[in-house]
Amino acid sequence: MKQETVVVIVGAGPAGIATSACLNLLNIPNVVLEREDCYASLWQKKAYDRLKLHLAKNFCELPHMPFPLSTPTFVPKNMFVEYLHNYVYHFNVDPLYQRSVESALYDKTTKKWEVTAKNMVSGLVEEYIGEFLVVATGENSEGVIPSVSGLDSFKGSVMHSTEYENGRKFGDKNVLVVGAGNSGMEIAYDLCNWGAQTSIVVRNPVHVVSKELVQLGMYLLKYVPCTYVDKVVLMFSKLLYGDLGAFGIRRPSKGPFLLKHETGRSPVIDVGTISWIMSKDIKVMPAIKDIEDDMIKFADGQKGQFDAIVFATGFKSTVRKWLKDDGDLFNEKGMPKRTSPNHWKGEDGIYCVGFARGGLFGISNDAKNIANDIAQMIRRN
Repeated sequence: MKQETVVVIVGAGPAGIATSACLNLLNIPNVVLEREDCYASLWQKKAYDRLKLHLAKNFCELPHMPFPLSTPTFVPKNMFVEYLHNYVYHFNVDPLYQRSVESALYDKTTKKWEVTAKNMVSGLVEEYIGEFLVVATGENSEGVIPSVSGLDSFKGSVMHSTEYENGRKFGDKNVLVVGAGNSGMEIAYDLCNWGAQTSIVVRNPVHVVSKELVQLGMYLLKYVPCTYVDKVVLMFSKLLYGDLGAFGIRRPSKGPFLLKHETGRSPVIDVGTISWIMSKDIKVMPAIKDIEDDMIKFADGQKGQFDAIVFATGFKSTVRKWLKDDGDLFNEKGMPKRTSPNHWKGEDGIYCVGFARGGLFGISNDAKNIANDIAQMIRRN
């Protein structure tokens, strides 16, 4: 099977559906290919129950559709999924599901992109031809579990955060959460609320802020330099939480918003985890040294028996597995070579959306920029 269109979009997460919506508004034909059996599968199938958007709703809207006025400031997962349902329906976004893209290459003779995808239902290989290619698989394409000595010998349950739903089945268990980003901290909080004996590995320095401080910082960034915003936010953070070093949590040397801009590492938005850490209901541990059966040894010499490990250790891009020509857009890790705001366009009609480490706000900007740029290219031709 061969299908020709103007734009081929790979990935039907928020990035892919937002780009398709923007193109549809401009009457530019496009095809969205998705390996899962639904759009936004990370949100619909792989997000824990208590998840809320970590930024206020005005920073999380997709293009051309604000949240309803009745939506709370920090949107729960189920409400965001409902918003996505309405978005897809309103903008007539119609992805092709269970299409696993195997390769995408640029034909310099025809000046078109040739994308091959395996139909995971029929088993057939399909070909899609487009003048433009949008890579929308994003930076969260595949969950990462790091290599840990002896992990194969662990007798308990091992899962990535994408498999964690809630702490119901862990109520009487001793659980170790590895990773102290927003997901790790929130999962640790959820486990503790369900009665699990909870520990969390905090290897690297991390900023801890409240959701109100993030709102303040995002507002101030519109008017004043990042360095000033960081000073204000850090001052209030220290007043709120004091010195967390005594509990095993160190602050980075760079401020929270500068660090986010330079590395993509977000500050931890506290949902109540810190109070559990201060009361020692959640125990902070250093890096894992090795594992033997159910015994985990840590870098500082401590050891303990655990029933389960939840790895909240992030994600990686999978672009390099299938993209044969990258238009000088991606580096060896499958991330854009150029930094925001000039990261989204490569050569020969290739674009990327959802790779700016800017969350849903960044996705919205990327999608609008890409659709407008493609419209201009079409008009020139």
